[in-house]
Amino acid sequence: MKNAPEGVTVLGSTGSIGINTLDVLARHPKRFRVVALAANRSVDLLLSQCQKFKPCYAVLADPKVAEIFSNRVKQILPDLIVLSGEEGLATVASLPEVDQVMAAIVGAAGLRSTLAAVRAGKRVLLANKESLVMAGSLFLKETELHHATILPIDSEHNAVFQCLPNQNAVGVRRILLTASGGPFRTWPAESLSEVTPEQAIAHPNWVMGRKISVDSATMMNKGLEVIEAHWLFGVAPEFIEVLIHPQSIVHSMVEYEDRSVLAQLGNPDMRIPITHALAWPDRMSFEAPNLDFFTMKSLTFEPVDLNRFPCLSLAYQALQCGGSAPTILNAANEVAVQSFLDRRIRFTDIVHLVESVLSTVSASDTVDLPAVFEADRSAREKAVFWINSLGKGI
Repeated sequence: MKNAPEGVTVLGSTGSIGINTLDVLARHPKRFRVVALAANRSVDLLLSQCQKFKPCYAVLADPKVAEIFSNRVKQILPDLIVLSGEEGLATVASLPEVDQVMAAIVGAAGLRSTLAAVRAGKRVLLANKESLVMAGSLFLKETELHHATILPIDSEHNAVFQCLPNQNAVGVRRILLTASGGPFRTWPAESLSEVTPEQAIAHPNWVMGRKISVDSATMMNKGLEVIEAHWLFGVAPEFIEVLIHPQSIVHSMVEYEDRSVLAQLGNPDMRIPITHALAWPDRMSFEAPNLDFFTMKSLTFEPVDLNRFPCLSLAYQALQCGGSAPTILNAANEVAVQSFLDRRIRFTDIVHLVESVLSTVSASDTVDLPAVFEADRSAREKAVFWINSLGKGI
């Protein structure tokens, strides 16, 4: 351990992962210091966090909101430097006094700042899976070029990481990603069209943000995790499998060529993978209830019903297609989920919208940043057109 505390930037500090990260950091004040916090528009919560952790910098993605925030903190925290927009996010992701960056901005909005942290050679705690979904090959090239370190925060990928000796996939036969199945695993299929946003965000095991909760309900989140696992661990899509595990105790497994299977188990608490990544390659304490094997009723596993969860199939198709297809998938899904949360489309329309956009937006083989953002823009435009056409197709 260093004598001086490690500097940490938390991108997305007011979201679920950001809040959990700050909880972990608060438990280890001698080991870590918060250098910068960044949020989208949550002024009150960000202000509260700044008062508690006393960072040097605060960033709000929306410049107008940043101005409001700056005016509020002048008297309270006069030394706090307030930045805004993509430039501000990139700045705090690459500060020389920062050792680790928690990349927890949700969706495509987190790509530029996460990439800035990579290009600054930081240790990146990757909760923004969309960075790899949208620009996996580019992201990994930049990681190698700038000697950055990527540590996965998603519980599934963190579990796989812990099950890989020396963090490589030598001798691996399969990666087995577990999924809870979400709130509608046992619902009659014909009733899914009547699902409300309130029901979709009520995850049975995890406390997550609204967008990722809907993705869990459709299992698009697991599809994005398949794409992420492909890039993180260098494993072909056909060797990445998904299992339904309703208890969310086994977070993922790795099967080796000799048919040995290693699994990582833990209570469904995101602070566990966050603690692991912050301390890696060491371990540090986390005061939480032990995993009680004597009161655990059972651990069960089921195959995924792709008729019930067709979004998972779409993710595999996009990964097999390659190029900008995963970017198109992600962009269409982001628009679809927000439209569902806004009650503009039905829950069952999400997959139809994404499938339609995937079939109509041409995927490019080029994966440089301009091509990635052009694919993202075009897919969003088509998705909005689909919605405005009342779901009658593009």
